[in-house]
Amino acid sequence: MTPDNPIIDELKRTFSDGILAVQPTRDNIPTLWVSSDRIGAVLHHLKSGVEKPYKMLYDLTAIDERVRNHRPDQPKSDFTVVYHLLSFDRNEDLRVKVPLTGNAPSLPTITALWQSADWYEREAWDMFGVIFDGHPHLKRILMPPTWKGHPLRKDHPARATEMGPFRLPDEKEIAEQEALMFKPEDWGMQSESEDTDFMFLNLGPQHPGTHGLIRFILQLDGETIRNAVLDIGYHHRGAEKMG
Repeated sequence: MTPDNPIIDELKRTFSDGILAVQPTRDNIPTLWVSSDRIGAVLHHLKSGVEKPYKMLYDLTAIDERVRNHRPDQPKSDFTVVYHLLSFDRNEDLRVKVPLTGNAPSLPTITALWQSADWYEREAWDMFGVIFDGHPHLKRILMPPTWKGHPLRKDHPARATEMGPFRLPDEKEIAEQEALMFKPEDWGMQSESEDTDFMFLNLGPQHPGTHGLIRFILQLDGETIRNAVLDIGYHHRGAEKMG
């Protein structure tokens, strides 16, 4: 069971209209449910408004709960977004959950609050279809850009008996290759300036000793690197789905 916690009490007092429930947990991490219209204010308060704030966004993920039956004293939710925060000064974790309903759930982005939310939110959209309004680049991060659907949704096919055999006809291969081409403007980068044309160099893709690929796209002005895009995508093993 989750013990009484001062930060939970403070949030109840400050955001009484937005705190939906406090959830007991086996790991004893303080866990509370917050309404979608108040989550931005609650997270901002936790990072900047409390004593010994929660400076680190440790994790952000989503859960497809549409076929879940056992959820005692928890708000109704088709999809749940989970924020895991860490306070160094408190040496304490905090888990914040947001219940969402409907087939196109959405929340405001928190990339302005934590830059690390960029990849986390992209993954939650890619895998679960949760839309983060205002995200600067809400595109696929693990799946190819041409992928249809969201692989960790319960209704997404995962077994050979649920889909036909994979085929790659010439026209599909051409379309896939075109989709992988780097377009600087898609990333807010310019192809040229007033006095020079930039060159874009692919460093990779490569396999740096991890279970996935990474590619660096470098924007070069002569021999000077002006900008870089890190692309970790196109690799998803589906272990969570099989689990």
